[in-house]
Amino acid sequence: MGIRKAVLPVAGHGTRVLPATKSIPKELLPVVDRPALQYVVDEAREAGIEHFVFVTGRGKGAIEDYFDEAYELEHSLSAKASKAEILKEVQSTKLPAGAASFTRQQAPLGLGHAVWCAKDIIGNEPFAVLLPDVIVRAKPSCLAQMVEAYDKTGGNIVAVDPVPEENVSSYGVIAPKSRDGRLIEMSGMVEKPPRAEAPSNLKITGRYILRPEIFGLLEDQGKGAGGEIQLTDAMVRLMESQPFYAYEFDGEEFDCGSKAGYFEAVVAHALKHPETASEAKRILSKYL
Repeated sequence: MGIRKAVLPVAGHGTRVLPATKSIPKELLPVVDRPALQYVVDEAREAGIEHFVFVTGRGKGAIEDYFDEAYELEHSLSAKASKAEILKEVQSTKLPAGAASFTRQQAPLGLGHAVWCAKDIIGNEPFAVLLPDVIVRAKPSCLAQMVEAYDKTGGNIVAVDPVPEENVSSYGVIAPKSRDGRLIEMSGMVEKPPRAEAPSNLKITGRYILRPEIFGLLEDQGKGAGGEIQLTDAMVRLMESQPFYAYEFDGEEFDCGSKAGYFEAVVAHALKHPETASEAKRILSKYL
């Protein structure tokens, strides 16, 4: 079965970028002219995702509204011929009827718990997980590259990219077993290992393709790092019975969950956007 559904955990408070996220969901913070979450959804749509499961929390109703119709706005724009292109952009943000589901994670119990909350909507089929505060700029999209690999291998796949050796202790990294091009069979995953003990410098990025058996493991998964139910812990258990791969994607990642990462994402996308590129260069040079 192909990858038709994706889970997007959007219940987090965005504590690393407070106070900006006090009243605005972190996923809707703008990166040039659209929210970070739009980039992630566009990536998934390019990969063929047909149904999006947003795992939300209190105060996240604006996310549902963003992907819905905006009747008054669209009517106002349609009345002015000069706004035709803007209207087209606004309409492109809508998800088709029936293409999105929203379920609540009532308490911040971890990424593993957030994914588990989507189990009844996903059902018994493989699915993708995309962390919404990670933007990956790639052509084809990062998830599209992973889906192509999944169609050949099956199993479970996580996206990875290399980090400097001195930074491995800040990330979850994989233990490679064998490699075929960008596809790497794994023997394990290690969360934030000391540099001298790290099995590789390939860190796990916020993209996953998982078999539905993960839900049964998350059902009884105990609390791990930070006192939360960790998806990584369940994946390690699943690795004991199913093939597990890493895919070193071709692209550039931006972590919008931190202040510096968010700033980098804005700058990088402003320098590429046709309407802002020249002015972005001028403004940046002014302060450098």
